[in-house]
Formats: sequence, structure tokens, C-alpha cells
Amino acid sequence: MNPVTERDLRASFVNCSKGEARGLGLPRDLAATPWADLDFLGWRDPGAPERAYLVAERGGGLTGVALRLAQDVRRSLTKSTLCSVCVTPHAGTGVALFTAPRVGAAGRQGNTVGVYMCADLACSLYARGRKQTEAGTRFESLTAEEKVARVVANLDAFLGRVLDDTLANA
Repeated sequence: MNPVTERDLRASFVNCSKGEARGLGLPRDLAATPWADLDFLGWRDPGAPERAYLVAERGGGLTGVALRLAQDVRRSLTKSTLCSVCVTPHAGTGVALFTAPRVGAAGRQGNTVGVYMCADLACSLYARGRKQTEAGTRFESLTAEEKVARVVANLDAFLGRVLDDTLANA
């Protein structure tokens, strides 16, 4: 991912108002972000941990999505779960259900799209082997490039569902 500015981040959000985008909490140290290792920038709001955000390069520009951490999702602390974006196994609460309001009329009616993702939103780092989970590594015959391509494809599919404002798929 190419480095982005605070202004670019705030302007990229598609499923919240401009006022909400101006007020959202940004990552604490944006300048120290490892841009070369990221396929998207994802972070939890430092002031409101139940909120999260992700920004990805899509269609020649940036697409930002506001997320909420789903409440009361029961997870086993002894079983591992897989992130649906990077397919990394995590023990306990390492994967969380995030929901995003859809854009347009569907979103205004309260329709959301959910995705089970790494709770720390570090899918890009897990796919590249830059970060390890407490569940350990799982053997896969995919190369790092193939894992990265999978992250990009899975995230693009999720963003496509958020951007689809038709009610037929809600």
C-alpha cells in the first residue's frame, strides 16, 4: 500500500458522513506505519475500542470503511478460529466479527455486512509472516505472494458487499 495522509484517510470513507469521518480516531503513529507490508490499513479506534476502520486501495483510489465490533459474540477460549480475510488461525478471541453499514439506501435502512477478521486487523502482516499468532503457524503450500493475493481478493469481496447499495442482497 502506498503511504497516505490523514486528509486522504478521512476523505476515503464511504459508509459514514463527512462529519463522522472528521471525528474518527486515527492510528496513533501514522508516520511509523509499515506501508510496504500492508495491503490495507486497519486499526481499532484508540478512544472507542468497539469501533474499527480499514482503508484499502481499490479502483485507483482509496476506499475507507467504518466498522463496529459485534457485541455478545460467544467465542471458545480453547478453540482456534480462522480469519476470513487472511485465513490465519487464532486462539480464543484473536478473530472478531466486525460489521460495516452498507452504502446508500441499504445502509440508511440499517443494513450491514459482517466479516470475521483478525481482531488486531493485521491480516497483511500475518499473510507475509511478519507477525505470528498465539495459535502458531499452520502449514500451507501457498507462497507469501499467493497469501497476499488471497488477502486482497477476500478483502475486495467484503468491500464489494459494503459498496453494493441494492437491497436485493441485504
